[in-house]
Amino acid sequence: MAMKSIKKSKLTYLIIIFSLVHLNYTFAQNHVEVGIDEKLGSYLPLDCTFTNSEGEKVILKDLIDKPVLLALVYYECPGICSPLLNELSWTIDKVQLEPGADFKIISLSFDNRETPEIAAKWKKNYLHTLKRPFNPSDWIFLTGDSVNIRKLTDAAGFYYKKSPDGQYIHAGAVLTIAPDGKISRYLFGTSFNPFDVKMALLEAKAGKTNPTVSKVLQFCFSYDPEGRQYTLNLTRIIGSVMLLGVGIFLIVLLKKKKKKDGVDINE
Repeated sequence: MAMKSIKKSKLTYLIIIFSLVHLNYTFAQNHVEVGIDEKLGSYLPLDCTFTNSEGEKVILKDLIDKPVLLALVYYECPGICSPLLNELSWTIDKVQLEPGADFKIISLSFDNRETPEIAAKWKKNYLHTLKRPFNPSDWIFLTGDSVNIRKLTDAAGFYYKKSPDGQYIHAGAVLTIAPDGKISRYLFGTSFNPFDVKMALLEAKAGKTNPTVSKVLQFCFSYDPEGRQYTLNLTRIIGSVMLLGVGIFLIVLLKKKKKKDGVDINE
């Protein structure tokens, strides 16, 4: 009788713990209003059309003929977009791959108000920061209409919204895209390791998809739209630690109860 009672209590506790974990995960997945929902292995809509910095209409499938670093930004962003592109240009100088032969970069503005003239200005600025030889055609700056922009950003799991001041609330990441348009990896934040970028591009070339430790970082950090930066999510971390602590406590409690009742723990 005691054995049956212990097993029933243990099962009840486990159900409660896993229900809490599942509830937390489901809530997080279903409430992505601003942020990035990884869609590894999914394909970008290659039929999307945009306008490049020279004012020419281009089709996405014609641009992706080798591994691509895709930066979803808007050029006149007062927040993390400039640091992200600055860091990307710094990183590209140190990546041990050949621009044009091994990879190219595409920066796409998700603000449909931005024009090819704005894109051209920012392209000139960032090409000027590069220290290695870099063909201008290997870093493409795009603008587009709201329909094509939204089609691509939704496919990439990149969610953003306009704030009352007319700016955009959004997260930051660079995606690596395989030559067939498949999403291979997400590089989160505004700081990139040249070796990580190199490996991500090689994986994209091979058609591999690979989640990184960024999943852990994404859990521990959240994007603060007011400060326009990533901040440590103490509430989420403390909640997870507490949940883990409760689980450990219940396991220890059950073991002690079994020992007290003289029940073999392995039965």
